[in-house]
Amino acid sequence: MKRPVVLIIIVLLLQACAASRHEIKPEGRYMVASWYGKKFHGRLTASGETYNMYARTAAHKTLPFGTKLKITNPENGRSVVVKVNDRGPFIRGRDIDLSYGAAKKIGLIRKGTARVRVDYMGRDMSFVRPVKYVSSSAGPFTIQIASFRNYKNAGDLKSALSRTYRKVYIRKIPIKGTRYYRVMIGKFSDRKHADRLAAKLSREGYRVLVTSYREVF
Repeated sequence: MKRPVVLIIIVLLLQACAASRHEIKPEGRYMVASWYGKKFHGRLTASGETYNMYARTAAHKTLPFGTKLKITNPENGRSVVVKVNDRGPFIRGRDIDLSYGAAKKIGLIRKGTARVRVDYMGRDMSFVRPVKYVSSSAGPFTIQIASFRNYKNAGDLKSALSRTYRKVYIRKIPIKGTRYYRVMIGKFSDRKHADRLAAKLSREGYRVLVTSYREVF
């Protein structure tokens, strides 16, 4: 009679261990790192921050904005802590793009790319921003993620979002003689569905705006 009880306890313990392993943030992993610099200096990143090539930041395809990572170059043992504030890289075989300043700190500039160790160091929760709404309550609804003057920036963000989300599109908007490219997601007849997705995107660190689909088109 005792054996089934023992087996149940063992199964529950194994499930608990598996769950805790699943919840551990990405740490102790190895990634292929590259870097980006002067060409993008001063442009807006996917998080809405201005890219500073001398700051210690990084671009990743999916990690929430504000994620802090310790990057170690195993070839020389040098490390740097970076903050994820952008999306990328968009070249196959590369996992993380370091700012010029971060890459220089670990001796990556000349080589260009390298296999590095990545350890999770927490998250800057100030990147979790409130969802904003346009006053109109008329549906259907859509979600604006970002607005760029540079089409390539909008296209890169669309590609990154399309890895996780469906119906990502770019809308071209002329404002006072300047052309803007807005990255949008979806067409929702139900406001609640738009609100739920907007809340998820805001937790990832995007500056989200829920607006009327009719106002966009």
